[in-house]
Amino acid sequence: MSEFTNDPRSRRRFLKQAASLATATSIALPTVIPTACAASNSPNERLRAGAVGTFARARANINGISKAGVDIVAMADIDANRMAETSKSFPKTKTFEDFRHVLDYEDLDILIVGTPDHTHAIPVAEGLRRGMAVYCEKPLAHSVHECRVIRNLAAEKNAVTQMGSQIHSGDNYRRVVEEVQAGTIGDVKRVHVWLGNGPTVVGKRVKKAEVPKGINYDLWLGPAPYRPFHVSHFHFDWRYWWDFGGGWLADFGCHYMDLPFWALDLRYPTSVVAKGEKAHEGDNEVPHKMQVDYQFPARGDQPPVHLTWYHGGWMPEGAEVYNKKSAVLFEGDKGRILADYGSRKVFLDNGKEAEPVEQTIPNSIGHHKEFVEAVKTGGPTTCNFDYSGALAEAVLLGNVSYRIGGKELQWDAENLKATNAPEADQYIQREYRKGWTL
Repeated sequence: MSEFTNDPRSRRRFLKQAASLATATSIALPTVIPTACAASNSPNERLRAGAVGTFARARANINGISKAGVDIVAMADIDANRMAETSKSFPKTKTFEDFRHVLDYEDLDILIVGTPDHTHAIPVAEGLRRGMAVYCEKPLAHSVHECRVIRNLAAEKNAVTQMGSQIHSGDNYRRVVEEVQAGTIGDVKRVHVWLGNGPTVVGKRVKKAEVPKGINYDLWLGPAPYRPFHVSHFHFDWRYWWDFGGGWLADFGCHYMDLPFWALDLRYPTSVVAKGEKAHEGDNEVPHKMQVDYQFPARGDQPPVHLTWYHGGWMPEGAEVYNKKSAVLFEGDKGRILADYGSRKVFLDNGKEAEPVEQTIPNSIGHHKEFVEAVKTGGPTTCNFDYSGALAEAVLLGNVSYRIGGKELQWDAENLKATNAPEADQYIQREYRKGWTL
């Protein structure tokens, strides 16, 4: 991160650091604080949050965390116009152009990050280093390496964290996980995940262009390579350029692949291979159609799993019979389960109706509220950075394989290396623009 200002040592932050020290040295403190990021507030003192990014998903996260009983005291955005719109709902909130002013704002318990993918990692990592609880939109970061750095920091700080994969808190996903884990369809060795859509944006590179008023474009670029400003890669359309996003896979993989990751206790793939087609005009190179095959090892008494992701209209052979544009299909040795965000259906090979299974996963109190309650108590969250970071790493590896020509990656997760493809290193960890460090 670029050098900016010193870190104020507020009462809350001191207590958080003291709690972290107590955990490391087993020294008892008079005040019991369950984790380094558990709030040090009295019951009558409200949590305080700062936000980096203020529009679209960022605005939804700010609103959700505010409604869960948190004071939004500071926010930053490189687009003054968008921030002004959001700040109308928070007239007492201090607003800044530079996110580092939010990080330095005194007495923050929570940091909310809702920027484009390429600028997730730096504020998230710095917030964790400063003892904050952190909520970050999916995918957790832009690169596999960034995901691992964030996960390690969260573990080191014993931080309360949550990735913004809101569908994880829906009742339907929980019921599907229960069906799979109860053995309704037996051992699952094969999973298909397909998404009907694909990028349609037509992007153009330009040699120079005028930056609109109220926008700090250099700060928006952050650690990404310098590109002259153009609307085709700004705001939402950044998703379709490798410099800033990861295409449809990065956008939706953490939503749809979340279900098999959760249900089957998946973690690190042993191999990843991708293929795709760029079926759109323009200079942006993310594929419109894509297929990624992941091989996961056995986990305890569960067999290895072959998971395939498809988007842009590609889907598994015979999937048309299900009449689902987007879905997850589990194939077990006793039957299949077809699911999406809001529905599920069990198909048993013996033709019988599946017996109801016991509800073992409580319904969520809400994705944002779950996070806020965990900050107050030091309790767990379901999309913490350990779980969601491993998910995001796997998702992003599909793009790495595609970008080196569809070569299969033999993946060494411990060392963050494709052992057979040194050319993948540049995409696993990319070089930052001068002046930026993680």
